[in-house]
This record gives sequence, structure tokens and C-alpha cells, in this order.
Amino acid sequence: MRRGLFVAPFDGLADPGLIGELAAEAEAAGWDALFVWDHLRYSEPVEAIADPWISCAAIAMRTTRLRFGPMVTPLPRRRPQVLARQAASLARLSGGRLVLGFGIGDDWAGEFSGFGDEPDPRTRGRMLDEGLEVLTGLLSGEPVDHGGAHYTAREVRFLPAPATPIPIWIAGRHPNRAPLVRATRFDGYFPIQVESPEQLTALRPEVPGDLVVDLQPGVDPAPWGDAGADWVLTRVGPYDLDLDAVRALVSAGP
Repeated sequence: MRRGLFVAPFDGLADPGLIGELAAEAEAAGWDALFVWDHLRYSEPVEAIADPWISCAAIAMRTTRLRFGPMVTPLPRRRPQVLARQAASLARLSGGRLVLGFGIGDDWAGEFSGFGDEPDPRTRGRMLDEGLEVLTGLLSGEPVDHGGAHYTAREVRFLPAPATPIPIWIAGRHPNRAPLVRATRFDGYFPIQVESPEQLTALRPEVPGDLVVDLQPGVDPAPWGDAGADWVLTRVGPYDLDLDAVRALVSAGP
């Protein structure tokens, strides 16, 4: 079982430079990863939100061992060709430590409808599948010729491809089946809102890759590891992000 931090870069942490500092402190304290949330809007009282990709670049520059990435990025609101270039660049910058987390996102705070993006979750599910096909094709370094309902990549080849494949984790709200089925085609599954180790035990046989959970600070990770979690992340945020308290949590180690 590996341990990571699951950090909302909101308000007091809405500074990519600070996220880089926390990542360096996390690496020194023995954490295995630091992942940042990807949001445009969030519920009150959150006001400021840092960009996850710039935050990831700061993490890459301040660490040498730590795995990191956006967790999770709603691919249906992004152009997969732009994201592929960002991911390939981050993978190269970090020496291959990037992990990509993807999902369909939620519209409860108006993150999609408030900006004219697709509000229907079923449509976003189809967009996610199609976007993943384009993205993984571009990251492979092989020519891509894709003309789908939502994304098009005609006779495109992105070079240089990452030296090693970038792991892709799929997130979804438990017990929805569609994200779990989607995750079996990739490298890991992040079931959100799993309530007990027993639920995780039931999921374990269906997940061929990494099984990832996040817990509130202070929750014992051992039962979750015994239940089959490959990664246990400690949640930092989203509300009342006191920097001194966050630094104490990070420096205490896993």
C-alpha cells in the first residue's frame, strides 16, 4: 500500500508555488504522491482555485521521487489534443512521475452549465470515452485518425511521445457501474464515496489495476490496505484550509 495526499488547491492553498513547497515537504516526509483537484467552481465558501496543471509543473520542479497529477480532470470540458501535449510535457519534465486521473465531472456547482459546457452526465460519459481514445492515441506517438461525435484528430502524430506510458486512473462515484467498467481498460480505479473497507473488498476482484481510495485525516489506513487498496490518499480540504495545520499534516508523514 502506498500513501499519498489528495489536495484541494483552494483559497489558502490557491498558489502553485505553495503547492510546490508542500510537495517538497511531502517528499521529505515520506509520502509517495501528491495529487491536486481540478475544478473551475466549488461551493461556498471556496473562492480562489489554482490551476492544477501549473500546480503540477511546480510539483515536478520541486521534487524528484513524488508521483503527482490532476485527480481528477473532467476530460469532457477539455480538448484532448491540448491535454495530451500538457501531459507529455509534464511527464518529460518530471522524469515519468505523472499520473492522470479522469472522470466525467459534476455540475452541482455549475462547472459545466455555468460555462456553456455539456451539462448532461450521460453525454459527458460518451465524451469521456471518445476523449480517452484520442488522448491515448496521441500519447502513444503513433498516428491518430479519429473522427468521432465530439472530438476529431485527423492523421495527427504527436512526437516525442512519453518515454514510458503515463498511468491513467478512472474515477467514479460508487456504486455506479459505468466508471468501474471503464477503469478495467486502464491502469487504476478511484471509487469516490466508498464508505467502508468491506465495500472495497467487494470491488477488489473487479479492478485489474491500482485500486485507490481517499480518507479524511486521522482515519486509520491499515484496514483499507488490508481490504485491497493499492493507494490510500489523505484528503486535504476543501474547506477551512489553515496553512499551519496543512503543513503539520504533511510533515507528520504517512
